[in-house]
Amino acid sequence: MLVALLVEPLGQIKLVLKLATNQASLDEIEEEHNKKVVIALYEALANKDIRTAYRLLAPDLEWWFHGPPIHQQHLMSFLTNQSTSPSSSSSTRPSKSFIFRPISNIVAFGSMVLVEGFNKDWNVSWVHAWTVTNGIITQVKEYFNTSVTVTRFGGGGSIASSPGITSQPRANCQSVWQSKVSDNKSVPGLVLAL
Repeated sequence: MLVALLVEPLGQIKLVLKLATNQASLDEIEEEHNKKVVIALYEALANKDIRTAYRLLAPDLEWWFHGPPIHQQHLMSFLTNQSTSPSSSSSTRPSKSFIFRPISNIVAFGSMVLVEGFNKDWNVSWVHAWTVTNGIITQVKEYFNTSVTVTRFGGGGSIASSPGITSQPRANCQSVWQSKVSDNKSVPGLVLAL
């Protein structure tokens, strides 16, 4: 198809490029909208506005957690509107409630929105990877004290092995975002693939 476009008049090539540019603009608009949805959720959490939070979340929200179990209840208690009950490890917990306050730019890659933060009272880093579908948050992957790298996989052309043999696609792996672990701690690392 690319060869056919090169043979066509120059005006058609410009039309195809313009359509591609418009699609890129639509993608950017969608990413900005997805970021606004996630920002609205953090504002609702900060204000303990459960009604707004529920409006932004799918009723069957998929939630993943990775990190020390002591931190597992922070977001879940907000999402379920339940306070956490004291446990045997409560002596290691600060008396203040956990606040999710983003510390860096919120970034979006398609439907995925990444947010990073650090809670000084608890001395813990966190990363949330939200999936927004049609303006509703449908999934969250929550990471505590974990270094997160986001990688985009895509086609990077093909590798021809020898004449007469069909070429095989070459995987292209590009790191597009990495969390900044606070206090240079040694923590486990994970890679999220887009």
